[in-house]
Amino acid sequence: MTAFHPGPSPGAPARRPGGDLADYTSLLRRRWPILLIFITAGIGCGGLLLRVVPPSYTASAQVLVSPTGLPEQVNQVTNRQREPLNLDTEAQIAKSAVVAARVRALLGRSPGPVEVSVPPNTSVLGLSYTAADPRAAAAGASAYARAYLANRGESAERARDAQLRALLAKLRQVNTSLATGAEALPRLARGTAERTLAAHRQNVLGRQSASLTLRYDALRTVAVTPGSVISDAVPPVRPSAPSPPLYLGSGLMTGLLAGAGLARWLPERPATRPRPGARRLAAPGEAAARW
Repeated sequence: MTAFHPGPSPGAPARRPGGDLADYTSLLRRRWPILLIFITAGIGCGGLLLRVVPPSYTASAQVLVSPTGLPEQVNQVTNRQREPLNLDTEAQIAKSAVVAARVRALLGRSPGPVEVSVPPNTSVLGLSYTAADPRAAAAGASAYARAYLANRGESAERARDAQLRALLAKLRQVNTSLATGAEALPRLARGTAERTLAAHRQNVLGRQSASLTLRYDALRTVAVTPGSVISDAVPPVRPSAPSPPLYLGSGLMTGLLAGAGLARWLPERPATRPRPGARRLAAPGEAAARW
């Protein structure tokens, strides 16, 4: 059994493709004064905010992050990841409270937040600082760059010193055991199992002592290289905010939307009716029918 789908009634007006757009266009044409008033008001409000909001300046410094020479968290080098350093972690460290405390000591006041960017496939950190004065912005960016490098260098030196202390303690323990075994070995009879085990233990301790000595000497000669500032911050010439295109464009769009909405919801004016006793002109068809 075929389902019956009722079609549109004969008296219903047919919807034309794009009819809604044409209706809105016609509505806006009829009420263009309202739209013009709101657009002008929106642009005026945007210009007023542009004059009222105080300007801010942004300065940037670039830091080349180098391997410190000590074991640290690294990424696996692939076709997409060409740098072994984990710069996402370094970016978070640059924005940390530890670095901010160093910046406070350099500037003599509480600093604002810093924005850190990482260009792809590079070992560079971009540090951007915003302030109300161009020189203050440049000083803040430079202070963050120096504070980050100082913190990275001191952290690497503390890690190196901790490893040196651990190696030295282990080396002293091995040397003490080696000296104790050297004193006890001559008292053991030749050809006995005890002497053989003691001699083998002495050989193992000797190799271990030599290996620890090499590691200790190599670690003492490591030169810590946290990185360097490759582009120092300079005072900007123009403010970074407020942005005229942003404020004026936002005012324009706000006024356009508000005007279109008001024009859509205002009631239409009623059509004018003919006055009583006024003579109505007959249509051409009616005139022909009378004759």
